[in-house]
Amino acid sequence: MSEDTPTHKDWYLFHFSSVKVFGEDALIAAPMGQGVMRKYKSGNWESVDAGLPPETHVNRLYVQDEHLFACTNNGLFYFFEEQWEPSTLSIGCYQYRQIGKTSLAATQYGLWSGMRDHWHNLAYPNSIVYDFLYLPQFIVLGMEQGIAIYDRLADSWMDLKLGAAVTSLAVFNGRIIGVTDKGDFVQGNGRGGFETFKFSNMFLFSVVTKGKNVFLCCDRGLYRLTVIHNRISLISVKLGCPVTDIDADADSLYLATLFQGVQMVGQ
Repeated sequence: MSEDTPTHKDWYLFHFSSVKVFGEDALIAAPMGQGVMRKYKSGNWESVDAGLPPETHVNRLYVQDEHLFACTNNGLFYFFEEQWEPSTLSIGCYQYRQIGKTSLAATQYGLWSGMRDHWHNLAYPNSIVYDFLYLPQFIVLGMEQGIAIYDRLADSWMDLKLGAAVTSLAVFNGRIIGVTDKGDFVQGNGRGGFETFKFSNMFLFSVVTKGKNVFLCCDRGLYRLTVIHNRISLISVKLGCPVTDIDADADSLYLATLFQGVQMVGQ
């Protein structure tokens, strides 16, 4: 083990930005500014950052069809034969998804589409895009100035300025929701616009969809969204530590936290 590899004892010193279940028995986690780590159920955490440039910060991890990707400040990387390989998308990347045969990435220079060896800009080359939703009729972008929506039927974009960057998006109860860089909650108002508000004494980090559930990660812990009397309400899942991201398997939730490593909660 190298001198720079964290031991089990000092693992809790790291602040985590992302966590993913990878395969049947492994967790992949991204400590902020510290590359990528892996833990098998029967082992300890180990560094798996071979191939990543020095001082790489992982914004989000993404897993699909047993393939692992990292959205980083140095571009999009994919994990192959125990090493990270760079894609030709070498600009700062915040979100990545594969939709059918199409690959989309939210970047510091707009929304991009492509494959490992060829990428092109789709929209907003002069704006930061932090997250996106690919819906049947719409593409929704969380951007530095608010939200942008592309209507496929009308073939047009609509910009909605919110006075804050929208860094995380999801769909809940038939409406688009999100989180801003100010820790506020964003919700579609059903009239083509959006409203922002704060949940009492909470700073929100992200909104995450897992199966049929939608979760809010915040400085007070993890909450699951529900609807009571036609209003969004929160049910506590894990309190007492700031949670930035989650993933799940059939039995457990795995929480990336700021001060207590990666936590596990039974479902």
